[in-house]
Amino acid sequence: MLWADMQTPEAVIFDCDGVLVDSEILAVEVELAMLAEQGLTYDRLDFGHRFMGMNDAAFRIALNIDAQERIGRPLADGFHDLCRIKRWDACQERLAEVPGCALAVTALTLPKAVASSTGADFLREKLRLTGLLAAFDPHVYSADLVARAKPHPDIFLHAAEALGTDPARCLAIEDSVNGVISAKAAGMTVWGFTGGGHMTEVSAARLAEAGAERVVRSWAEATVLFADF
Repeated sequence: MLWADMQTPEAVIFDCDGVLVDSEILAVEVELAMLAEQGLTYDRLDFGHRFMGMNDAAFRIALNIDAQERIGRPLADGFHDLCRIKRWDACQERLAEVPGCALAVTALTLPKAVASSTGADFLREKLRLTGLLAAFDPHVYSADLVARAKPHPDIFLHAAEALGTDPARCLAIEDSVNGVISAKAAGMTVWGFTGGGHMTEVSAARLAEAGAERVVRSWAEATVLFADF
């Protein structure tokens, strides 16, 4: 269903990585290189589609299972901590907003929040590094705050409650299948977003299949749509 067919949303809730900040492409670059050093290799697209939107705990568990099954041993001691450090180093050196994000978010006058799988400290720092924190603060919510991460609905329900908005009157913007499933489970309308540097046409199709009512390909396109609100 498109918003033309229903009332204007009362709030917009954004994922962060790959939607607001172009961090997913950096994370995948670091993770694939480090995993290859351990003897565990993946196709880049398959890796992104499988793991994008997972929180760190679920990601660690999935990688450890793969390592045991495919290379017959766990990943090296300290691998996950080192990977986290290198991902963060890459963000500090090269992280940028997804092109056009600041303009689109600033133009949006509805209440808004961030609902992300990223750890709370890193989440706020990524937004700070890209100049986006002030646009959302204090409504910046990490899955650290809830019992279950995406694809469960907990983080979106938490954000809607904090905004004082009925989840059914919220629009969520997501770049991952897990995120779309999460927001749908919370009862929200969801737009898939493919403006991040890691996204492809296959990504767009996957978001639609997961239940995104619309796929938005850039923040320029989103800005035009926001004007209708």
